Amino acid sequence: MMEMSKSIEELVLDKIKRNPRGTLFFADSFSKIASSKSINKALERLVKSGEIERVAHGIYVRPVIDKIIGKVFPGIDEIAVAIAKRDRATIVPTGSYAMFKLGLTTQVPLNIVFYSDTSARKIRIGKQTIIFKKASSRNLACIGEISTLAIQALRAIGKEQATSGEIRQIKEILKNENPKHLQHDLQLAPVWIRKIISDN
Repeated sequence: MMEMSKSIEELVLDKIKRNPRGTLFFADSFSKIASSKSINKALERLVKSGEIERVAHGIYVRPVIDKIIGKVFPGIDEIAVAIAKRDRATIVPTGSYAMFKLGLTTQVPLNIVFYSDTSARKIRIGKQTIIFKKASSRNLACIGEISTLAIQALRAIGKEQATSGEIRQIKEILKNENPKHLQHDLQLAPVWIRKIISDN
């Protein structure tokens, strides 16, 4: 029995090593190798031996090693995208995280909220928490990366609270968006946001 579990461990590690360092893995990434119970035990042993690191419950990585700073772990965005990919979900950064990604604030939020078309849940990553909130298809229908963030950032700031400086900064950033994507996304935005962005 011990010999068998050792081979599961080796198979799991082989699969991990076939991917570049920094690639995220879930316990169910190895479902073809063995039962989930055996896989979980193998992953626990690989964490103990230092071959891999646990990023969050059920999420693992073989970190990139930097000569100066040592182990480099995937960012919150990479983790959220990997979870969405696994779940075949659409996600959209919202609130203060959308503002941070646009450069409107330097404060990294502790609670990072994404709208999602799958079930709502929370995942703790160190001191931060990724929160997936179930949202309507309209909130997930934007196609431009920058315009999506701009709309969500303005929603977070609020209709009456947006300063002329923030509006100017958002408009400047939106110059990098594909005009067709921007036009598409503005049709989905609340009227007041459409007005702010469209006004010269």
